[in-house]
Amino acid sequence: MPDNTKEEMLSERERKQLLAALHARLFWVGEEVPYFVEIEGKKCRLHDLVWELINKDELSDEDIRHIDMYLSHLRDKEREDELMLKTGELTRKEAKSLFNETAGLLRAIMDLREIEDGTAKEMEKDFKEHFSQERVAEARRWLQFLEDSGT
Repeated sequence: MPDNTKEEMLSERERKQLLAALHARLFWVGEEVPYFVEIEGKKCRLHDLVWELINKDELSDEDIRHIDMYLSHLRDKEREDELMLKTGELTRKEAKSLFNETAGLLRAIMDLREIEDGTAKEMEKDFKEHFSQERVAEARRWLQFLEDSGT
């Protein structure tokens, strides 16, 4: 690690804030699944994988095995990153970068679990139904507005 002045180093207070943010209820809001992650020395396209799985109508047994394998590796990497965030001598910049990586891994873990247990499809279906109902309601409001204004 390069020679850092005390001002650049992460304080204990800042460290606690970052760790608390990782465990907050809506930590994942605004976080992206990492585009790439290294697993067993290989660079894997995690973002693309999650997107492909979300858009599949049905998961195969092989898909489930891949999800389980990715979940295992991602959990290990997330724990490693979090430990480094808890105990490592980090600059503020390094800590923020590590926090973002860890939050992205947690987002990917959450998304993969939801894909595997089917809640992702359920939520997508509910969203589409709600969105469709809102579009119909909005069209009716516009028609009523036009009718009321005499057009």
